[in-house]
Amino acid sequence: MSVIRLIATDLDGTLLRGDGGISSRTRAAIAGAQAAGLTVVFVTARPPRDVAAIAEHVGITGVAVCSNGAIVHDLATGETHRHVRLCSDLARDLVTELRLAEPGISFATEHGHKVGQEPGFPDFFADTVHHHPRRVDDAVLLCAEDLTKLLIHHPDHEAEALLHRIRGHAGDRAEVIWSGAPFIEIATPGVSKGAGLAAFCGDLGVTAAQVIAFGDMPNDLPMLAFAGRGVAVANAHPDVLAAADEITAANDDDGVAIVIESLL
Repeated sequence: MSVIRLIATDLDGTLLRGDGGISSRTRAAIAGAQAAGLTVVFVTARPPRDVAAIAEHVGITGVAVCSNGAIVHDLATGETHRHVRLCSDLARDLVTELRLAEPGISFATEHGHKVGQEPGFPDFFADTVHHHPRRVDDAVLLCAEDLTKLLIHHPDHEAEALLHRIRGHAGDRAEVIWSGAPFIEIATPGVSKGAGLAAFCGDLGVTAAQVIAFGDMPNDLPMLAFAGRGVAVANAHPDVLAAADEITAANDDDGVAIVIESLL
């Protein structure tokens, strides 16, 4: 087995506890990994503005793979090294089509550091980091510029059920992703945590066999498949538990820290 050089971990439901915090044990394990020369990378559905705040709290420097792989962001400099955008024309087409197919649907948009939402979209972003005022407008207008991803919510459908309905409408024109949040995300084709992590590892000269990855939700599956060693936390979605190479303790029981400690 290749020696592990890079640790890639999801945040919500994996590294973060249920209350959104990080235990002292997990912080110590990450610090120990970095001191031993391992690269630790957050790979998350969260946008860069959220990840930077978490990384500062944990003491992580370097690069984070954000927005489900669409963005590779330098935490130290604030620079974006990779940003795979969703074309505005396609986003507007999907908004128009989905409004007809799924009455009651509402939309929000992510643009890296900016976020927009329709008046009817639930206020899921009130407690997140904002570098710009949130724009509230019709989704077609919010999609006038290329975006990172389109967010979709429906009051009458659970997110996982909505995922399959949206995939049926979008087909192969877009990636339709569920990260465990109460909404669905649409990105440009080919965007995934696995693709974003692979791009970063290629730049770093790290092979897939030298990567260990941790996750809990279906959007983590491409990342776990890329890594030479894919680990699910015990609280993971059944599809992730079935696909992982191994299972560690739950996020509230420091599952990621346990494995990192064993590496060291």
